[in-house]
Amino acid sequence: MIKTLAKSIREYKIYAILAPISVAFEVIVECLIPLVTVKFISILNAVPEGQKPDMSIILKFGFILLGMAMLSLVFGALAGRMAAIASCGFAKNLRHDLYYSIQKFSFSNIDKFSTAGLVTRLTTDVANVQMSFMMIVRTAVRCPLMLVVALSMAIITSPKMSVMFAVIIPILAIGLSLVVRGAMPIFKSVFKKYDKLNESIQENVSGMRVVKAYVREEYEQKKFESASEEVKKDFTKAEKILALNNPLMQLCFNLVMLSVSFFGSRLIISSNGRDLDIGGYSALMTYGAQILMSLMFLSMIIVMISMSIASAQRLCEVLNEESSIKNPDSPVTEVRDGSIIFDKVSFSYSATAEKKALSDINFFIASGETVGIVGGTGSGKTSLVQLISRLYDVSEGAVKVGGVDVRDYDIEVLRDQVAVVLQKNVLFSGTIKENLRWGDPDATDEDMERICRLAQADEFIQNFPDKYDTYIEQGGTNVSGGQKQRLCIARALLKKPKILILDDSTSAVDTRTDALIRRAFAEEIPDTTKIIIAQRISSVEHADKIVVMDGGHIESIGTHEELLEKSPIYREVYDSQVKGGSMK
Repeated sequence: MIKTLAKSIREYKIYAILAPISVAFEVIVECLIPLVTVKFISILNAVPEGQKPDMSIILKFGFILLGMAMLSLVFGALAGRMAAIASCGFAKNLRHDLYYSIQKFSFSNIDKFSTAGLVTRLTTDVANVQMSFMMIVRTAVRCPLMLVVALSMAIITSPKMSVMFAVIIPILAIGLSLVVRGAMPIFKSVFKKYDKLNESIQENVSGMRVVKAYVREEYEQKKFESASEEVKKDFTKAEKILALNNPLMQLCFNLVMLSVSFFGSRLIISSNGRDLDIGGYSALMTYGAQILMSLMFLSMIIVMISMSIASAQRLCEVLNEESSIKNPDSPVTEVRDGSIIFDKVSFSYSATAEKKALSDINFFIASGETVGIVGGTGSGKTSLVQLISRLYDVSEGAVKVGGVDVRDYDIEVLRDQVAVVLQKNVLFSGTIKENLRWGDPDATDEDMERICRLAQADEFIQNFPDKYDTYIEQGGTNVSGGQKQRLCIARALLKKPKILILDDSTSAVDTRTDALIRRAFAEEIPDTTKIIIAQRISSVEHADKIVVMDGGHIESIGTHEELLEKSPIYREVYDSQVKGGSMK
C-alpha cells in the first residue's frame, strides 16, 4: 500500500525529505534550550550573596537563548512550509493518478465501483491521506524524536528523577493504545456509509426534476437524513472514545508535575543542590511537559493514520485495479472497413452471473449497410452493440470489425472508427462548439454547421442568441431531450466513423425529424455502417436488415417485409404501433 501511494510523491520528494530534516533540527534546538537555561541558572546561583552578577555573562546567555529560539522558529517555519508543499503536491498527484486510472477502466471495472464510491475516494479519502502524509513528514517525526531527546536530556539532568518518566510513559502509552484500538474499527466502517451518503446526494441532485414531478422531496429528505444519521452515529461513537485522550493526558501530566515538584523539592533540600539544583528542577519540568505532549500528539497521529489507512486501502483498490480490457502486444492500427461479424458470441456482465446477457449470436453486417435492432426491454440490444467498440469483451466467441477480432485492435484506433450514441445522452458543461469538438478537436465552424444540418440540429442552434457559442449547462439541462439527442448525433458524426451506432438515440425526436436524420445518413454517409436500435418500427423499417432480439438471443433476421411474415415478435410490435396509431 505504501509503495503504491509513494509513487504519487514524485517531484515533491525533495520537500518530503527536507521537512523531517528541518523538524529534527527544530527538536534538537528546542531540547538544548532548557540545558542552556540550567547552566545559566547555575552560574547565577554561584554568584556570592550581595555581589552583582556579571552583565556580560547575562548578555551572553541572553543572546545565545535568543539565537536558539530564533533558530528553532526558522527550522519550524521551514518544516511547516516543506510539509505543506509536499502534502498538497502529493494530494494533487494522487488525484491525478486516480482520475487517470478511472479513465482507463472498462465498463466492467466501472461497474465494480459505484459513482458515489469513486467520488468519495477522490475527495474525502484523498483529504484523509493528505492530512496523514503531512503529519507523517512533520509531526510523526517531531513527536518520537522529541520524546527520545527530551527523555535523554531528563536522564542527563537527573538520573534519579527521570525514573518517574519511565513509570508514567508506559501507563500513558497503554491507555492511548486502548483508545486508538477502540476507535480504529469505527473509522474503517464509516467510509462505506460515506459512499451511501454521497450516493443519496448524487441521485437526488441528478434526478431533481423527477423528485419534484412526483413530489418526493420529503421521501428523499428522509433517505438523506437516514444516511447522514448513520455517519453521525459512527463519528459520535469514535469521538466519544477519542475524548478520553485529553483527560488521560491531563491526569498523567498532573501526576508528573506533582511528582517532579514533590520529589524534586525533597532532592534539592536533601542533597543541598548537589544532585539537583533549581536550574535542573526547572529543566525537568520543561522536559516532562515535552515528553507528555509528544505522547499526546503521537496518539492523535496514530488515530489520524488509522483513519487514513482505511482511506489508503480504498485508494489503492482504484490505483491497483487492472482494466479488464487491454491492448494486445502487437495491436492492429488500421480498421479496413465497417463490416461486422458476430461469431458464436455469448456474453455475461459477471463471471458469476447465473444468466447470460447474450447467447450464441451469429450474424454478418456488410460495410455500409444500415441495420436495425429491435426487441423488448432486457432483450440484449445494448449489450450487443457495446461489444463492437470493446466497451465490454465477449465471454465466448468473437466480434470482428473489418475482418479482424476487435480484441486484436489498438483500443483507441478501434473506438475512433466506431461512433456510439448511447441510450443516456450526455453533454458536458461548455459551449455547443466545445461539445461538438469531442467528435473532432480540429473541426472548423463550417464542418460543425454542415454536420449539425445532417443531424437536424442546426435549425434550433441558430435560434439561440449565441448560436454555436451557446453555453450548455452540466448534463445539458438547458436543452430539451430531442435537442440533446441531435447534438449527440452530430458529435458522433464529426468523428467520421466507419461504424455509427445509435442506441435508441432518436426516441425524443418526432417522426418527421427522425426520417430526415435517416435520409441524411443515407445520402451523406453511404459508406458508413449504421446500426440503429429503436423502439419505433418506422425508425428501422427501411433498413437493409433488421435483427429481432429476445431474451439475449436472435429471434429473427430479415427485411421489414420478411419479418412481418416470419417473426411473431416483430409482427406484434408492428401491429401494436400501426393499430395504435390508426385508433387515434
